[in-house]
Amino acid sequence: MGQPSSMPREEPEHGAAPENRFEGLHRLVMASAARYGERPAVDAADGVMTYAELDLRADAFARELAGRGVGPGDRVVVWAAKSCAAVAAMQAVLRLGAAYVPVDGSTPVGRMAMVTRDCAARVVCAPDARRAGVVAEVPPGTGFLALDEPLDGTRATAPEARPADAAVAPDDLAYILYTSGSTGVPKGVCISHRNARAFVDWAVAELSAGPEDRFSSHAPFTFDLSVLDLYAAFASGASVHLIGSELAYAPVQLVEFLHEHAITVWYSVPSALMLMMRGGALLERPAPPALRAVLFAGEPFPITGVRQLAGWTGARLLNLYGPTETNVCTFHEVTPADLERERPVPIGAASCGDTVWAVNDEGRAQPGEEGELYVDGPTVMLGYWGREPQRGPYPTGDVVQVRHDGSFDYVGRFDHMVKVRGHRIELGEVEAALTSHPSVENAAVVVAGSGLDGRLAAFVVPASGTSGAGVLALKRHCAARLPPYMIADSVDFVTELPRTPNGKVDRTALAERLTAAGTVRRPVAGPPAPTSTPVTGRPAGTPAHAAAS
Repeated sequence: MGQPSSMPREEPEHGAAPENRFEGLHRLVMASAARYGERPAVDAADGVMTYAELDLRADAFARELAGRGVGPGDRVVVWAAKSCAAVAAMQAVLRLGAAYVPVDGSTPVGRMAMVTRDCAARVVCAPDARRAGVVAEVPPGTGFLALDEPLDGTRATAPEARPADAAVAPDDLAYILYTSGSTGVPKGVCISHRNARAFVDWAVAELSAGPEDRFSSHAPFTFDLSVLDLYAAFASGASVHLIGSELAYAPVQLVEFLHEHAITVWYSVPSALMLMMRGGALLERPAPPALRAVLFAGEPFPITGVRQLAGWTGARLLNLYGPTETNVCTFHEVTPADLERERPVPIGAASCGDTVWAVNDEGRAQPGEEGELYVDGPTVMLGYWGREPQRGPYPTGDVVQVRHDGSFDYVGRFDHMVKVRGHRIELGEVEAALTSHPSVENAAVVVAGSGLDGRLAAFVVPASGTSGAGVLALKRHCAARLPPYMIADSVDFVTELPRTPNGKVDRTALAERLTAAGTVRRPVAGPPAPTSTPVTGRPAGTPAHAAAS
C-alpha cells in the first residue's frame, strides 16, 4: 500500500487551505477551531475540551510524535479508553500525514502488541501506567508516548511554531480499524481520507448538522460507527460527548446521559437502544426536546423496538447500513408504513456517493429477488493491511432482497446461511420471524449439532411489559411465516443476549452455552458446504471475503 514519502515544506495559514487542496480529516478540527474556538469540541470523563484547546493539544502531541520519528505514511497505535486525550492523539497523527490505529483501552496487552506488530506501528500512545507493559511486549524500536503526561505547550503556541498540517492526497491512509478475522487473526481495514470524508460529508448534509448539535459517541473508537460521531461533529463545529465503555451497556446511566447532555443526534447499535428501553425506563420519561435524530446500525433492529421508539419520540429515525469495509453505503429513514411491517425496516438505498446492487445466479437481482449486495464508490476501503489492495466492487457477504422501488431489505449474512438436514436456512430470516411477535424483544438463532443431528436453537428475550409467549405460541407464530424446516427446534428464554465488544450478538458465546450444557456437540460454524446450486453467483475472479455490517 503506497505511502507518501515526505512532509510538505510549505504550510498554509492555520485554519485556511490553498485553493484546490484536498481537505483531509484533520482539517475539520482546524477549520472549526478557527471559527468556533471557544465552543466545546469534546466532552469526556477526563474533562471538556474546546476547539481551541483540542487544536493546541493536537499540535503539541504532533510535535512529540514527530520527535519520535513519526511522519507521512507511518502508523501510530492509540491504546486507551475514550477520552479527550485519545481524540487529540488521533488528530495529532493525522496532522503528520500518518494513520492512527485505535485499540480499545480494555484490550489486553497481548492483543495490542499483535496489532502493533501487524501494522508495524512506529509509536504506541497509551497512559503512562502502561509504559512498562508496552515496552515489554511491542517490537524493539517502537516508540511510546504517554497520553497523560504534561506536554510542552509553549512549543505549540510560540509565534514561530507553525501548526502541523501535512498535505494529504485523497487515497492516503487515515486510519486502520481491526476487525475479527475468520482465521482468528484480526484484519486491519484500511480507510483513506477520501473514504472517510465521503461518509462524513454525506452525514453532515443529511442531518443538517450545525454548531448547536450535540452528538453522542456510544461506539468504541475501534468501531466504524464512531467515525460519524467524531467527524460529523468536527465538520460542523458541534460537540461530541463520549460514552465510556463502563457505561456502554448500563441502561439507566445511558438514559441519564441522553437527558443530561441534551443529545441532539444519537447513534448506536440497536441492542443499546433496546437495552435502554427495557432496562433504563427510556420510554417512561418524555423524549428529550433536543433530540432530533436517532441513528442505528450494525445489526437488524427488531420491528417491535422500532415501533416503540417511533411512538416515544418525534425525532428522525435512520437505519444506516454498511460493513466496516465500506462504512455506510445505504440508509433508510423510518416511515409510518414501515411500522406496519413484520420484518426489520429496510436498509434503503445508496448513500455517500456509492453505487449498490444485488447479484444472484442470473446476474443482477431484480425487484422481489434476493442476492448478495455489492458496493462500489468512494467509501470502499483501500484494502486489508498487508494484503492486496481492494480493486473493483466490494462483495459485502450480505444477502438482501430488492424492493420494488430499487431499495433493499436486509435478509442476512452468507456466513449465517446454514444447512440443516439438507435445507439451506438463513438464520436472520428465522430471527426476523421470532422478533415480529409482540411478546419478543430480541432473538438469536444458532445451529446445534451437525449432519442428521443438526437443529435450530433459538434464544429469546421476552419484551418488557409482557408476560412473554410460550414456546408453542412462538412456534405457531413462526409456522404462519416460515416453512416447517425453518422453525426453531428449541427455544430458550433469556434475560439478555451475550454481546461482543461492538455490541453485536455474540453467537460464539451462545453456541458455547449449548455445548457447556452438554446437549449437543459443538455447533456448526461458517457457511454451508458447497452444492451444485450455490446461493448466489459472483463475477469471475471476485473474492468472497465478507465482514459483518
